[in-house]
Amino acid sequence: MGENTVRLTTAQAIIRYLNAQFIEIDGTRQRFCGGGFGIFGHGNVTCLGEALYDHKETLPLYRGQNEQGMGFAAAAYAKYHLRRRFMFCTASAGPGTANLLTAAALAHANRLPMLMLCGDTFLTRLPDPVLQQLEHFNNPALGVNDSFQAVTRYWDRITHPAQVIQTLPAALATMLDPADCGPAFLGLPQDVQGWAYDYPVSFFEEKNHRIRRQAPDADDLADAVALLKLAERPVIIAGGGVQYSGAVAELTQFAEAHQIPVIETIAGRANLVNDHALNIGPVGVTGSDSANSVAELADVILSVGSRLQDFTTGSWTAFAQDAKLISLNAARHDAGKHQSLPIVGDAKLGLQQLAGAMNGYKAPSSWTEYAIGVRKEWDAYVAGNVNVDNGPNSYAKAIGIVNNLAGKRDRVVAAAGGLPAEVTANWRTLDIGTVDVEFGFSCMGYELAGGWGARIAQSESEPDADTIVFTGDGSYMLMNSDIYSSVLTQKKMIVLVLDNGGFAVINKLQNNTGNESFNNLLADSPTIPAAFPVDFVAHAASMGAHSTYVDTPDQLAQAFKAAKAADKTSVIVMNVDAYEGWTTEGHTWWEVGTPHVTDNPKIREKHLEIEASRSKQRKGV
Repeated sequence: MGENTVRLTTAQAIIRYLNAQFIEIDGTRQRFCGGGFGIFGHGNVTCLGEALYDHKETLPLYRGQNEQGMGFAAAAYAKYHLRRRFMFCTASAGPGTANLLTAAALAHANRLPMLMLCGDTFLTRLPDPVLQQLEHFNNPALGVNDSFQAVTRYWDRITHPAQVIQTLPAALATMLDPADCGPAFLGLPQDVQGWAYDYPVSFFEEKNHRIRRQAPDADDLADAVALLKLAERPVIIAGGGVQYSGAVAELTQFAEAHQIPVIETIAGRANLVNDHALNIGPVGVTGSDSANSVAELADVILSVGSRLQDFTTGSWTAFAQDAKLISLNAARHDAGKHQSLPIVGDAKLGLQQLAGAMNGYKAPSSWTEYAIGVRKEWDAYVAGNVNVDNGPNSYAKAIGIVNNLAGKRDRVVAAAGGLPAEVTANWRTLDIGTVDVEFGFSCMGYELAGGWGARIAQSESEPDADTIVFTGDGSYMLMNSDIYSSVLTQKKMIVLVLDNGGFAVINKLQNNTGNESFNNLLADSPTIPAAFPVDFVAHAASMGAHSTYVDTPDQLAQAFKAAKAADKTSVIVMNVDAYEGWTTEGHTWWEVGTPHVTDNPKIREKHLEIEASRSKQRKGV
């Protein structure tokens, strides 16, 4: 070992490097890596575990209960920090690593940074086949870890200790890149983890990182400005990229200066507060009548930071076929969707430069007044929808009660099933960046694990705020162990378990397409002779949480107040109706596959009804 080198194992070098990476956020220098989530096994405990022990104070390691949940928590942590900080996940070789696949896909779909450090088989192959190894007879290099190539932005297998000198900076560069951000995966063979190498000392010097801001092309901006100035009915779609860019102020100023209505995507919820005059509501399949009516009439649409998923676009029926689309996005792939006029660049810089070139343009007052008027009509609908005296217990009622009692900076987490749609439509945003509705990969089970990860992040900077999790009984049954994680780590959550007896939203889709209820609600599952409810209260209590059952809106309000005052995770269980109380307004057409041939007249009728709306679908690519 020379004066300018230090001899370390591969695992020690990886952790020492991560420990030396910093980023400046709002004037404060912080570690880019906030720590990690880990479950040890034979594939990572002896070498990576040894390395992590020496940095346990600066890179805290949270012990997970399930690797998939660890990945969800890491994704929620990155969301809270607007992709400016990340967590790593470490899992053992074999099934431990395989459990991270779904979480990696969620991070990939949502463009979120997450680093996976996962055990692998031995590079020498001398002990093959080893415990949990999958053998491919004609391709001995192929294993479980290779499957992550489909769900990561960066993938590598470390085959020599020196390799990390190139690999680690490349992995971090991917996670820092607004256009290419996503999860990174490093396969760590068990022998290579412990191999030593004389690393340059300079490799471990502290480094400060910045998120790149790409300025848009001047010609693209000029084309966009020319088109916007001709608009008689312009609208702005505000996506999640607005928050990731830190462009909320620029979006607000641009909309106000030019009096252009703003409609939000699911990922873009909480770009504007609920009562901002130009916030016309959420758009799309789980949107609002107000936003969808404005979208349908708009002649020029400026999309900012959205990947234009089908729930936003109504499977591309939400907009007039002759409407002109401008897409400002850091990712070239997203900026060019559906024959958009692309502006490839940072949302903050792009909005600033667009504003500087608009020369006093304002949307016609009649158009802005129309948009504000339909939003008032939608507000009246939501008020009735969440009214506690309006019908049986429902998602909407529970959301309304919690909304009225929540703090301004409380963070709401929901995912998959019916609750994301109900939260998107009915939650009235109290402050910027306080809503996390996971509909990018629409992943059941994210709610509780994501709530834990969000609370870890929130407690670092907003300890007095709460993390509020909305989950259904189906998602709770799929993944609930991070209630225990939150109690163990003293990361308090308030969890609303709204029990409708099964997978009620898919039962609703089943019925809406003419099918009979089958295998979604417990009561309609032919292989279940006698269904009975889960005692969620007892189950949550067994994991150390405060837990209670409520039967009425008033009881829910009192339980929520008690949960706010409590010092640890509280779980509130309430039964809601599987058939009544759904938000029935605000939906655009959504393309689902229906049978073209069937003997069932109800299914055939619904198929024809659904297909009749296809004529509205834009044919862009």
